[in-house]
Amino acid sequence: MHTGVQRLNLIKNKVKEISDRKQLKTIPQIVVVTKTFSLYQITPLLEIGHIHFGENKIQEAENKWLDVKNKYKDLQLHMVGKLQSNKAKKAVKLFDYIHSLDSAKLAIKISKYTKELNKEIKLFIQVNLAEETQKSGILLKDLTSFYNFCRKKLSLNIIGLMCLPPINSDFNQFFKILKHNSDKLKLTHLSMGMSGDYDQALLSGSTFLRLGTAIFGERKIN
Repeated sequence: MHTGVQRLNLIKNKVKEISDRKQLKTIPQIVVVTKTFSLYQITPLLEIGHIHFGENKIQEAENKWLDVKNKYKDLQLHMVGKLQSNKAKKAVKLFDYIHSLDSAKLAIKISKYTKELNKEIKLFIQVNLAEETQKSGILLKDLTSFYNFCRKKLSLNIIGLMCLPPINSDFNQFFKILKHNSDKLKLTHLSMGMSGDYDQALLSGSTFLRLGTAIFGERKIN
C-alpha cells in the first residue's frame, strides 16, 4: 500500500478513536495539505476516495488541480495559505474553502467575485491570537466587528475561525481561546491543528485538521 495512504488511514483511525473515546460531537475532516507534493504522490489518496485537499499558493494550485477537479467531481479544495487580494478572483474560481480571510480588503474582493462568478465559498476568518507582527490575521479585539462586517455588509459565508499558534507555544491555550470566540459568534467550524499538534486541536474542538508532513513526510525546501 502507498505510504501516504497508510499514514492517512492511521491518522483517520486515530482521530476516530479519540473522537469516540471523548464522545466528541463531530469527527473532523482531514485536509491533506499538498504544498510542494506532486500529483504522483497525491493520486493514491484521490483513488481511495479522500476529497479534502489544501494548497498554500494560487499558482501551484492552478498548475496541479485544474484538470484534477474536472476528473474528481467531489473534490473539495482548500486555500490554507496567505491570499493576496489581487489573487482573490483566481481563488474564488478554484477553491471551495478559504481558511485565510484576514482583512477587510480581501473580504471585499471575495464578496465581489463570489457575486460575479455566482459561486459561494466557505470561509474561515484567520485570527492572529498572539498579535504576532509577522503573521496575518484579525486581532481578537476586532473579531466581532470584522465578522459582522463580513456577514451583514458583504453577505459572506463565514463558517468558522482559523489560527496558527506561535511556534513553541502552549498550543492548547490558543486552541481554547479560538474555540471560546467561535462559540461566542455561534460558528460551526474551527480550522486548527497541523501535523505536530492535531490531536490537541481535536480535543479542543477542531473540525478541520490541516495535515501535510504527517501524511507525505518532510517537504523538500524550494
